[in-house]
Amino acid sequence: MLSSRVHLLPTTVQLVRSLISTSSRSFMDLKALLSSLNDFASLSFAESWDNVGLLVEPSPPHTVNTLFLTNDLTEEVMEEALQKKADLILSYHPPIFRPMKRITWKTWKERLVIQALENRVGIYSPHTAYDAAPQGVNSWLAKGLGACTSRPIHPSKAASCLTEGTHRVEFSVSHTQDLGKVISAVKGIAGVSVTSFSVRTEDEDQTRISLNCTQQALMEVVAFLSQNTQLYQKTEIVSLEKPLLLHTGMGRLCTLEESVSLATMVERIKRHLKLSHVRLALGVGRTLGEMSHHDILDAASQGINVILCEHSNTERGFLSLIFEICWVLTWRRRLILSCQRQTGTLFMWYNAYRNNRMTQSAN
Repeated sequence: MLSSRVHLLPTTVQLVRSLISTSSRSFMDLKALLSSLNDFASLSFAESWDNVGLLVEPSPPHTVNTLFLTNDLTEEVMEEALQKKADLILSYHPPIFRPMKRITWKTWKERLVIQALENRVGIYSPHTAYDAAPQGVNSWLAKGLGACTSRPIHPSKAASCLTEGTHRVEFSVSHTQDLGKVISAVKGIAGVSVTSFSVRTEDEDQTRISLNCTQQALMEVVAFLSQNTQLYQKTEIVSLEKPLLLHTGMGRLCTLEESVSLATMVERIKRHLKLSHVRLALGVGRTLGEMSHHDILDAASQGINVILCEHSNTERGFLSLIFEICWVLTWRRRLILSCQRQTGTLFMWYNAYRNNRMTQSAN
């Protein structure tokens, strides 16, 4: 069973092994470990409303000997993590979501922060970054449907690209206009990069000016061009978007290689998520963690089948794969990875896991 989990993430495992071989001495350092986790799923993949990354950081330097994985960090789970002498808790859901105005003993989330700092325990949450990742939660869910092709419903955008600015402004300057004065004026606007090239339009040689500019600079560029009717009437403004990442993003639209009955699909999902039951709204076909009552009615009215598995049920099983990734990240440094099936968490002792792998290798 463990070997099949590794099989689900061949690219990830190869990436992590490469990271280990190049910088194995640094993986006990908190920053180095988090950097490696970020190589698996960049925090830039997360939704803008989410609160991901390192939420609680002990004063540096901080080394990680025990990494604790959980779906939700509650007070009960924190108590367990402290008993296991955790140095870093990877909580899939962020325990700190809304801004805190004070840190007192009054609320349970404030108490989590106090306990973490007092015991020098870091708290890290990937949440929607792991949802969107190419080998993340949504891809893991898609594997439970059977042989299929899938693509993100809402693709992520690249964190950065070579093109600068938010908009591109293009216009042409005829030979009768003062080209040098125009270029000098736009170059004097902060946040603008300028390129120019010769074109022939309507049997006239002209110079085409292309500006990449920030949102703030755009208003200054427009204000300048609007002073010249000839320039402004032929100005084109294009909003620049970062490239889409074809295998990264929220949700997955899956196309099965072979059609199956609704009953078969339900059984596949139950088996993949290790559930005894799911909720079903009859129609044509959609699988979700949760859905509002009115959304379900709307889907059913359109003839769409909705299979509801509940929120945490669609995420908790992925902790096993996170465990695999962390084990590969840290095994050469003999770090202990602890997770427990208690109040929604997963527990696997490092030694038991290591012995199991050794047994499999021997066989």
